[in-house]
Amino acid sequence: MPLVSQRDFLSGLMFMIVGSSFAWGAVDYEIGQAARMGPGYFPFMLGLILVGLGALVAVNSFRSGPPGGDRIGSIAWRPLVFILGANLLFGALLVGLPSFGLPPFGFIVAIFGLVTLSGYARQGCKLRESIILATILAVGSYVAFVKLLNLQFPVLPWFLAN
Repeated sequence: MPLVSQRDFLSGLMFMIVGSSFAWGAVDYEIGQAARMGPGYFPFMLGLILVGLGALVAVNSFRSGPPGGDRIGSIAWRPLVFILGANLLFGALLVGLPSFGLPPFGFIVAIFGLVTLSGYARQGCKLRESIILATILAVGSYVAFVKLLNLQFPVLPWFLAN
């Protein structure tokens, strides 16, 4: 019976799928060359690197593994749901959902929503810890993105913006 690491094989397969998706999505943009990069250069090269790493991991999964194979466990649904939900909430709070009548709540509120909801992905999450972390991230992100990089997006909720 061959020693195959299922975890490594599926991880390599996942890297190859994600990398192929990046590379495929980048061909719609001008790729350019290393000296004159177009907007599609970075995602295309990143995709190719991910495909290469994924192939390397997948091939190596056939060479090593514990006795009886390295089996995949059950899917961790709680972190999956809360992390994906937190990212969707961040986008909805940042710019709003006009089709549902939800106005933009801005960057600061979106960060608090993201950190608070994603905190529940961990068993034993404490709201106080999430609020402290969200405050630190909101202040740091505001300084980095709004003050230093001068990025233009709504920072405060619509009712405080003007």
